[in-house]
Amino acid sequence: MTQPTPSMSNNAPHLTGMHNALRRLALPTLLALAGLCAGASALAAGERPVVQGTLSAPAGAAAATVATATAAAPAATPAPAAAAFAVEPAAPTPPPALVNGLVRVADGRLLAPDIARIVNRGELVVAMLKVDTPPFFFFDDGGQWTGLEVGLAQSLAKELGVKLRFNREAGTFNAVVDLLASGQADLAISKLSRTLARSQTIAFSDAYLTLNHSLILNRVKFAQLARGRPLPEVIRNFDGSIGVIAKSSFADYARANFPHAKVQEFATWNDVLVAVNKGEIVSAYRDEFEVKRVLKADPTVSLVLRTVTLKDLEDTLGIGVAVTDTTLLAFVNQFLAQRAEKLDIQKVLQALDR
Repeated sequence: MTQPTPSMSNNAPHLTGMHNALRRLALPTLLALAGLCAGASALAAGERPVVQGTLSAPAGAAAATVATATAAAPAATPAPAAAAFAVEPAAPTPPPALVNGLVRVADGRLLAPDIARIVNRGELVVAMLKVDTPPFFFFDDGGQWTGLEVGLAQSLAKELGVKLRFNREAGTFNAVVDLLASGQADLAISKLSRTLARSQTIAFSDAYLTLNHSLILNRVKFAQLARGRPLPEVIRNFDGSIGVIAKSSFADYARANFPHAKVQEFATWNDVLVAVNKGEIVSAYRDEFEVKRVLKADPTVSLVLRTVTLKDLEDTLGIGVAVTDTTLLAFVNQFLAQRAEKLDIQKVLQALDR
């Protein structure tokens, strides 16, 4: 006998209800997934998003947010997945700080960055030796800060339209260079000789004063050294003692120009002069201005001392500028080129009498 097939008619209402429930549950999810896919396709195609900004929800919250939206949204109006994220408006783009490499300062001018730094600060900082050195920089009888190089600095600050401040922390000429190199000054104006050693650390302007090298000789000690030989011969092969200021350009010059000499360094120029006057050293070495000033201050010292100017050796003085401040260096050079009054040894000596 054939086994009768069970009838399904009694279960039909139950299966139909389950089918409808599954459709209601799956439709929103399918629609949400379709929205995600559509968004991904648009981005892949290179389309720009309508709303730009920074997502406030963390990346890991994406799945949870989509699931929450799916459960809460009505079946007929599912929310797109992109709407599940809170989007902050994009910040306005700030104006560019540089225009063709130039900085716009408060008054609207476009300036090179190294010039703009000084103008924005409203102050030009100049490094200068703390020991007064007339007539280059010193306090006069009225207590006024003055001098040839003080005037240079004041004129530069005026051209830039800013105030002037001197940094006088340096106790040596090389320390003045260090102040500039370490960013504690914009310029160094301090009777600085342009040497090869210093030029490895800072840049120098064109020379604003050129002086010859000079020696002060103790007459007795030099005669003992010369032993009747002509002066030029003795100087050319000088093997006596030479006094110089420690950590100065002439300490370097002495070793380069007199390789056979015994170079002795002293704390100050006055200490050098005392030593040569007493015969503790044969000679003192510096530029012709400082040597001539000794005789100008006291002509009687010529009874003990004599001077020699070395016409083939020059000491050029320049304004120090940081190696990165190329436009400032060009500005300083142009300033020096346009100055009507050029300095020379005679003008410097005359300034001593003022």
